[in-house]
Amino acid sequence: MNLIETFQNLVAQVPELVQPLIVALAAAVPFIEGEGAAAIGIAGGINPVVAAIAAIAGNFLCVAILVLASSGARQAIVTSRARKRELALAGGSETVVEDAAVVESTDSDRKAARKAKFQRALLKYGVPGVSLLGPLLLPTQFTATMLAAAGVTKVRILFWQALAIIGWTTIITVLISGLVHAVS
Repeated sequence: MNLIETFQNLVAQVPELVQPLIVALAAAVPFIEGEGAAAIGIAGGINPVVAAIAAIAGNFLCVAILVLASSGARQAIVTSRARKRELALAGGSETVVEDAAVVESTDSDRKAARKAKFQRALLKYGVPGVSLLGPLLLPTQFTATMLAAAGVTKVRILFWQALAIIGWTTIITVLISGLVHAVS
């Protein structure tokens, strides 16, 4: 049994009051996200509006936690490197921190290629384009984390990710609801 079937069975087995929580939990899983979770909820018999709201909330909460954690980690690294550089320039006893080129050269070729591809997409489409088109290629959790690692502000990431999550989940919810209605 795969993860989607597990969530569908779980939705069908729990009381109605708990079903949206299962949908929200499913939405926090990469590759299921809001769109898949809304479909799981609708297939489980939840009202499409309730399923969509629960899916949006679950997906966005997961993305928000990841963005806050990633931004905090990035800021700690940037601050630490700046402090080490200052010490090295002031003649402190610490060694000079690794240059970005040295760090990049230790990355695997595949990882470096993915990073370069993301950077090109970010330059070409900006944060709005990467956020809104990203779900076609990558889970929102990955896209949001990569944006935070690239130095984009938390507020900007969360705003555009919220729009993407709401938009894609709404589109899929309307399509699935229409399909279910047409079949029944």
